[in-house]
Amino acid sequence: MSSPIKAVILAGGSGTRLWPMSRQQMPKQFLCLDGDKSLLESTVARLSPIVARENVLIVTSESSAKGEAFLPLAPYEKLLEPCARNTAPAIALAATHFLARNEDPVMVVLPADHVIRDVPAFHACLRLAIEAAEEGKLVTFGIQPTGPETGFGYIKATVNGETLPKVERFKEKPDAATAAAFLAEGGWYWNSGMFVWKASAIMKAIEATLPELSSLMARLGDAAVDAEAVHRLFPECPSISIDHGVLEKAKNLYLVPARIGWSDVGSWDALHEIAEKDAQGNSIQGNVLAFDCRDTLVRASKRVVAAVGVEGVSVIETPDAVLVAGRGASQDVKKVVEALAARSAQEAVVHVTVRRPWGAYTVLEEGPGFKIKRIEVSPGGRLSLQSHEKRSEHWVVVAGEATVSLNGETRTFGVNESTFVPVGTKHRLENRGTEPLHIIEVQVGPYLGEDDIQRYDDHYGR
Repeated sequence: MSSPIKAVILAGGSGTRLWPMSRQQMPKQFLCLDGDKSLLESTVARLSPIVARENVLIVTSESSAKGEAFLPLAPYEKLLEPCARNTAPAIALAATHFLARNEDPVMVVLPADHVIRDVPAFHACLRLAIEAAEEGKLVTFGIQPTGPETGFGYIKATVNGETLPKVERFKEKPDAATAAAFLAEGGWYWNSGMFVWKASAIMKAIEATLPELSSLMARLGDAAVDAEAVHRLFPECPSISIDHGVLEKAKNLYLVPARIGWSDVGSWDALHEIAEKDAQGNSIQGNVLAFDCRDTLVRASKRVVAAVGVEGVSVIETPDAVLVAGRGASQDVKKVVEALAARSAQEAVVHVTVRRPWGAYTVLEEGPGFKIKRIEVSPGGRLSLQSHEKRSEHWVVVAGEATVSLNGETRTFGVNESTFVPVGTKHRLENRGTEPLHIIEVQVGPYLGEDDIQRYDDHYGR
């Protein structure tokens, strides 16, 4: 009897090399970088009809699930990581979660942020991997190299004409000469980070190679379905990748050679490579004027971006940051993010417009002791019942009708009407109308961080 098939989508990455579009609170897997669907949505969609949507489990961070990614993640079952611990603990948690429910499915483990152009070829590889996993094998997808790429890890498999060769060894990102030698030798593949195995099989391998992690999962046991227990125990897990911690030592690891039009979209150069381009090799999106440009990627989200006589660059514009990177340097964009984080700059963390389950807010201006926001509440949207210890708020309605609760009293405010929320006051903002509600909020206080919030009731369970 065949096992049920479950997809485990790893959506906890930070995507720092795709800054400034990818931010800590809205990383690349939740962005529409390749069409009108987010990378996560595309990953789930391409699993059909092999894995039904209701059999998809998303492993992601608590901060993503309760923040900007709340709505994209809403349709799926989720496991929330209280902190980042790399792929081995994430996969172990998912497997333990299934086993705690007396299930032992074939797990199709996929990163949330990859692009696959040849979906029929992907399905053929997936069916082959599932068949092998039913026999107790651990299976990884090896991408047929198209060149001596130094940005990927490599996997060496036996060269004997088998449909499913056995993995011999792994090699971390090599230098150019080594990568070229791998291609000349044959039997080397890019490590895609895509895997298929039964839950019991991967836990057996983890027990043999990472006893500390195995012990923690055993302690978790049936509580793997309990979010509070996961929140308490998960931070004790070692931070290690499934490749380094488990697969490099596994004796029953096999590889599906995959030629599926794959990209990890790991940098702006990688996006330029797969993007639709004009005759001069330019990929342009947004309000862009380009003259005499070649081999250029330009993305404009708000302002006019003009490019004249440039070649081999990426120009990425967002309302609060602009990146200009030469071709070949985009792997180093993460250095910018590290520098911003070192000085606690918000540009590394969040966009000026932040999505919430109830709508969105945009920071218009801020300075010492004040912050000005435009808040949009969708029809039917309700902010949490909340209070703030460090700030007061002044609200002016500029469109729609606001229903405001202050210390248990509820009033309605129309356009050009205002109200004041003192420090420590329990309050809630709602839009009970059929049109979007827009208000201008002026915050005043010694500390204006988003973490100055005490929630008493939340319609969205945050």
